[in-house]
Formats: sequence, structure tokens, C-alpha cells
Amino acid sequence: MAQQVLKVPPTKNTLLTLKKQTTFLEQGHDLLERKRELLTRLVYERIGEYRRLREEAERGLAEAYRCLGITHLRMGSRGLNQAALGAGPGLRVDILPRRSLGVEYPAVTAERLPIKPVGLLGTDASFDNTREHLAEAAVLLARLGEVEIALHRLMEEQRKAQKRVNALKYNIIPLYQRSIHFIQSALEEEERNTLFQVKVLRERAIV
Repeated sequence: MAQQVLKVPPTKNTLLTLKKQTTFLEQGHDLLERKRELLTRLVYERIGEYRRLREEAERGLAEAYRCLGITHLRMGSRGLNQAALGAGPGLRVDILPRRSLGVEYPAVTAERLPIKPVGLLGTDASFDNTREHLAEAAVLLARLGEVEIALHRLMEEQRKAQKRVNALKYNIIPLYQRSIHFIQSALEEEERNTLFQVKVLRERAIV
């Protein structure tokens, strides 16, 4: 099976153009390869951070729900709901866009706010402890959310870069190289035919 080449006229101008385009494609391949390597490094760094934060968040949530269970037993559902209505927010969250290697993802900043009392009547000491642990768990979840979204988008961009690198390396650049070789062969064959015709004409002229 004949290998595919570009459907272009086999001329010297075409040959020069294809050589320039091939050089440009090879430079693009090198840039994409470097970007892919950097993205891969970022992905591995984020994976480690994601695993660490996930473990911390799981421990924080487990402790927060343990405290909530104790508060629920002491105050009951109705008392807990009434106290929660008077409680203010436990943290402030700011979300700003961040960009790394052309990949945009949200940068989440979660800040704990001072726990304000909701009144002594009908509340238990464990209620404030539960609020503290829930706020700490929420901060961890906010950080985990940022890392998880960033990791997902970096991995997606890394896969795209890998596909482009493979397409250039195994399909596009070889296609241009085969086309250059084909045109060079065609031009050499044409030059040999021309020289042969000139030789024949000279021999006839001598005779």
C-alpha cells in the first residue's frame, strides 16, 4: 500500500514551502511536548495535594458529624434547628479566576469568621464546638474543591496536548516529510530526463 502524500505540484517552490512548513511544525511539536511535560508535572503535584486534602477533609467531616451527633442528642432536633436559625455564617469564601499554562480554574480562598454566640437559653455547650468543627471542615472542603477542579482541568488539557503531540509526531510531520521526499525524487527524475535529452541532442548535433 502506497504511503499518502500531500496533493501539491512537484515544483521547487512547493518544495521550499513544504520545508518551511515542516520546520514550523517541528518547532510547534517541541513547544507542545514541553507544555505536555509541564502539565504532567503539575498534574502529579496536584494529585499529591488532592490526596492530602481529601484525607484531611474526611477526618474533619467525621469529627464535625461526631460533634453534631452529640449536640443533636443533647438539644434535640427542634432546639438544634432553632439555634441554627440564629447562628451567623462561619466563614467567608472568595472565588477568583486563576490561570496556569493556559488552563483557567477558580482560586478559592476560605477564611474562618469568629463564632458569635446565639444566646444561652435552650443551647448546649456542645453547640459552639460543633459550629467550630463544621467551619473547619468547610474550609478544608473549599480548598479541596479548588484543587479538584484544577486537577480535572489540568488533566483534560494534558490529554489534549498529548493528542496534539501524537498527531504531529506520527501523522502530520511524517506526511510532510514523505511529500518532501516525493517532490525531491520527482525533481531529480525530471533533472535526469532533461540531462539525458540534452545529451541525445548533442550527440545528434555532432553526427
